[in-house]
Amino acid sequence: MKFGWIDLRGVPAEQHDAVVEAAIHAKLEGIVADDPGALAGLPPTVKRVLLPSQQLFPPAAAGAGEDVPAAPDVLLTRLTHSDDLDRLRLEVAGTDHEAAAFVDVVDDPTLKLACSAARELPYTVVQFQDPTKIPLEIVIAAADKTPGQLVCRADDLEEAGIILDVLEKGSEGVMFAPRDANEVFALAELLRVQTPELDLTTLTVRSIEHNGLGDRVCVDTSTHFAEDEGILVGSYAHGFILCVSETHPLPYMPTRPFRVNAGALHSYTLGLDNRTNYLSELRAGSPILAVGADGRTRRVVVGRIKLESRPLLTIKAVADDGTEVSLTVQDDWHVRVLGPGAAVLNVTELKQGDKLLGYVSTEKRHVGWPVKEYCVEK
Repeated sequence: MKFGWIDLRGVPAEQHDAVVEAAIHAKLEGIVADDPGALAGLPPTVKRVLLPSQQLFPPAAAGAGEDVPAAPDVLLTRLTHSDDLDRLRLEVAGTDHEAAAFVDVVDDPTLKLACSAARELPYTVVQFQDPTKIPLEIVIAAADKTPGQLVCRADDLEEAGIILDVLEKGSEGVMFAPRDANEVFALAELLRVQTPELDLTTLTVRSIEHNGLGDRVCVDTSTHFAEDEGILVGSYAHGFILCVSETHPLPYMPTRPFRVNAGALHSYTLGLDNRTNYLSELRAGSPILAVGADGRTRRVVVGRIKLESRPLLTIKAVADDGTEVSLTVQDDWHVRVLGPGAAVLNVTELKQGDKLLGYVSTEKRHVGWPVKEYCVEK
């Protein structure tokens, strides 16, 4: 799971209270400060992260009778040279402190230091001087399959989103100084990068109807689909059929593993956050949901859509519980859907009784969002 740390050091003073309250409400993991007093009073649900302005290594224990704030959950030590990492290990050996580091990557030696820290320490926070994400890619690769948590500092929300997607997996955490509470909630949304698995169902074909000319949409994404992946499309907001990508060979054209010949322009596709979009609404940059035959999902981005007039046919199917599903697609042999076991089925060869993979939702929809209201689609 991805997590976020709110960096109070860069938050306007008049926004501190609102930002902290928003971070707690949004269930972000941690709050970072350079003053232990700023972390006092935080609930136990929030990790207290101390990043002192100057101190390099864990402080000595306070003397008897001294009034000191409670120890932070994570104490970040600034590392600037490779021998700092060795010294940090010695300093925390035999203490209750976990070794955690902050590395400002400005050149090749500090990049190597960040890689070493990320491989060895429970927490490593990195920030980068240059705008390229190549150094972050190197640190992520170096820390791959290690138990430590890598946190990357972001200058703004746009950079936070990019950081989370670097090398497809991104860093485990993002440290960000929001301008106000609204940006805290926006960061929380960005962190919800995992998409849920879907419980796909088997549909039984009832009929195939040839409709004549209409407009259909091809959805071209900015990623490769797997052979058992596609997108869920349907004429009704409560039921969808899994349309496979053009990953499989065709006799008269090259494969296009980024494309799904999805359906007529009125059709819904199931997207992120259980929201539907009309195919006609999609455009370059729209996020949609890629779905595998086993129900796994992932976020993909539309590169473009192609809307063209073609002969259409309508597939009508039913789920075991009696829910009716309908999908109108291009009336051509090369358009395909998936059946149980990821079987690739040409739509023009479908017949009554054939089995398809689909998804049934009990909710009705209003502007794409699920609502509890009376609604009939047929």
